[in-house]
Parts: sequence; structure tokens; C-alpha cells
Amino acid sequence: MHAITIPEPGGPEALVWDEVPDPVPGEGEVLVEVAASAVNRADVLQRQGFYNPPPGASPYPGLECSGRIAALGPGVSGWAVGDEVCALLAGGGYAEKVAVPAGQLLPVPEGVDLVRAAALPEVACTVWSNVFMISHLRPGETLLVHGGSSGIGTMAIQLAKAVGATVAVTAGSAEKLARCAELGADILINYREQDFVAEIGKATDGAGADVILDNMGAKYLDRNVQSLAVNGRLAIIGMQGGVKGELNIGTLLGKRAAISATSLRARPLGEKTSIVAAVREHVWPLLAAGQVRPVVDRELPMSDAAAAHRVVEDSGHVGKVLLVAR
Repeated sequence: MHAITIPEPGGPEALVWDEVPDPVPGEGEVLVEVAASAVNRADVLQRQGFYNPPPGASPYPGLECSGRIAALGPGVSGWAVGDEVCALLAGGGYAEKVAVPAGQLLPVPEGVDLVRAAALPEVACTVWSNVFMISHLRPGETLLVHGGSSGIGTMAIQLAKAVGATVAVTAGSAEKLARCAELGADILINYREQDFVAEIGKATDGAGADVILDNMGAKYLDRNVQSLAVNGRLAIIGMQGGVKGELNIGTLLGKRAAISATSLRARPLGEKTSIVAAVREHVWPLLAAGQVRPVVDRELPMSDAAAAHRVVEDSGHVGKVLLVAR
């Protein structure tokens, strides 16, 4: 088969479409013939040499894919060769085939085509696990999403609106904010021109956000805590703004607030299986009903993954950039 390899870390040109051995599904795994994968920030970090795959994972980038089951490994039940699926991966999505633990498989949702289903697993699992399973967003509460036009942001807007929350977003242009509004965002903040702490305060009559989904890390830590409501929850899922910040614990105590920080890729198989099962139970019906949809900016050939990485690094996209295998 062919896959995107990274012979040496570097810029987008470091991604090489090369012939590699076919994967073999092990105990509890299935072999998926890949239709498409999607570009995530973690793939960019891996290409640059900053985010190696977990032990035992495929060396090729790609944290999600869609496709058809080509073979079942030992001990797999409930799936059949030919089933159309999408999958959460620890790596290996940028390839023509990938071996996947059966617990990380999802059926392609009703009403979603096979290629566009590749835009779903990583964002759905990230948002559901952080915003709902950990932070317990409830109807009537306010969610602040940083990077509202990103793949994760566009999914977070839709899921929060589906459960009856008010959604605030930050984004870097009027065009991106307009796209967020189309998805249901109520409070639109241009982070280049506005102070999100002040804007959240005004929009909530001083109450603040009940849940904040943050991809920036250190850069936003203090302002995020300022923006939290009493009993608020800050979920940190990225470090685009650095890894070390100063935290005013007095402010946190005064608000009886909580901070969580998670990554999805390196979680144990059992945790990923539980998250995927929860997504299938709660998110997949919303997709089938048309209340939530994948947001895809563009589709590019997988062999031209370098061009897709340039798009993502330039941050000119809204939603996901897909890599189509065939």
C-alpha cells in the first residue's frame, strides 16, 4: 500500500507519499481500506518532530479516517467485511489501509457520505469527552469556544446548541465569525479586535461562561479563569499559546471553578472505547437527524498532504481539511 511517511521532521515538504508494508490486524482489530483522513494540528506537530505516536501506534500521521472494513482480526464481533465505518486512530490515517481496534470504530452516520465521515471521529470524541463527559455542560449554560471556526470549534458549537446551551466563540475574522453564526453561535468575538473577557462579561451580565473549551493553553490561562462563572469549568485541549502560564488560585477558589486538561491520542484503549461508545449513543443520532453535520472546508488528494498541511498552518480554513485516498 501507499502511505504518507515522514523520513525527517520538517516543513510540509517532509511528507512523502511512499510504498510501505500493509498493516495486519491483530487481536481485536479490523483492517480498514481508507477512503479519507483529515488533517489535525497534532499531525502538523508530528511532522515537525514534536509529537511522536504512542508506543505501538502506526508511525504514519492521521488521527481519524473513514473507509470500508477489508478484514477482521481474531476476536472481533459485531462488524463485517464491507461495513462502511469511520474510526478514531492513534496514527496511520494518512494511508490506503490502517489497522484499528474494533472499539474505536463507528458506523458511517445516516445522511453522511463516506468521505465526509472522516471529518467526524476526532472532533466528536474530543468535544463530547471534554465538554460533556468531563465539564458536564447543561441546557441553559454558556459555553465559550476558542477557535470557533476550527474543526473542533464547529462541532462544539453544534453539539452545545443541540443540548440547549448558549454558545460564545472567538475567531480571527468577520468571515469566520459569520460561519460560526451560521452554525448557531450566539456571541461572536473577534479576538484580534476585542477582549474576550470583557465581551463575555457584557454578554452574560457579568456572570461569565459556565464552560470554556480552550486550545491555547498558557496564553489564555489567566483570562480564561477571569471569564469563568461561579462553578465554571475550563477544559484545556491544546497548547497553541504555550505550555507555562501563571494561575491565580485565589480567583479559582473564589469561583469554586475547575480546570481539566486532556489529550485523546495517548489515552488507554479502554478509555477511548468508552468515549467512542458515548459518541455513538449521543452524537450519532443528532447527525442522523440533521441537527449536527460535518463541516468540511476542502478535500485534497492524500498524496498531496503537504498542500493540506499548508492550508491548516495558514489557518485560512473553516472546519476540516480532508485527504482523499482514492
